[in-house]
This record gives sequence, C-alpha cells and structure tokens, in this order.
Amino acid sequence: MDFKISEYAIEAVLPHEHPMILIDSIDKYSENIGCCSVTITRDSVFFDEDTQGVPSHVGIEYMAQGIAAYANAHERDAGLPTAIGFLVSSRKFKVFVPTFTLGSKLAVTVEKLYKEDNGLSAFDCHIKYQDELVAQAKINVFQPNDPEAFLKE
Repeated sequence: MDFKISEYAIEAVLPHEHPMILIDSIDKYSENIGCCSVTITRDSVFFDEDTQGVPSHVGIEYMAQGIAAYANAHERDAGLPTAIGFLVSSRKFKVFVPTFTLGSKLAVTVEKLYKEDNGLSAFDCHIKYQDELVAQAKINVFQPNDPEAFLKE
C-alpha cells in the first residue's frame, strides 16, 4: 500500500472553520486509508478542566473529520475544491477510555470500505493512543453531487 505524505494544511481539506476544526492534521493517505492526528491540549474544543481531557465520545467527530480530510485530500489531488459531506450513521461505536487526556497524541485512521455511485460511503475507523486502541466505529457518510441543492431540499 503506497501512502502519500500529506502536504495539505488541515484547513485546506476540511469544510469547517475554527474553532470547529477538531483534528490537527492529515499526515498521510492512500487510495483507501487516511491517517490523521490530534493532540489534546487545554485549548482543544470540549476540553474539560475537571477531567483534564476531552470526553471520548468526541472521538466520533474526530473520525468524521478524518474521513472528510481523507476524501478532500483526494479531491484536491484531482484539482477539485473541498467538498461537503454528511455523517449519516455510525455502527459499533465503542470507546475504551472515558477521556482523551491532556497531552495525548491520538492517531485517527479511517479506511474506506466502499463508495456507491450515489455518494454513500462506509468507513472503518479507529483511534489509537500509543498504539493502544481507544475508540472504534463503522461510519456511513454521504457526499451529494450538489451539496447546495441538497441542503435546500
């Protein structure tokens, strides 16, 4: 599997604006896999002083943003603009820690399982901290051909 080291700033591949860009970077990607990272700091959105971390259920959004970064890196490679997608559903979302603790550098990996012609895709996602699995899910996303028309409906 040939990975391409990403040269894209995260802002270039996510259709979000700060402060809702929750992941730090897309590090590398291949035809079917994207690898992103996020470091938990006091400035992280959803950081909780009481628990000294970010609640692990936020991991579903880290995964969704990882999917968007992976997909849009491919869009940018093809000379296309960053596209909007929608998290449709998740299955088997599991977390194995209550909190992503201060200073943790999380590795978010998304693997495309399939993509339909209608824009529906499925991904197997996981988050690791120091090579230990801390969250996982299967996520279904939808990327319409014309997002603006779709949103007007």
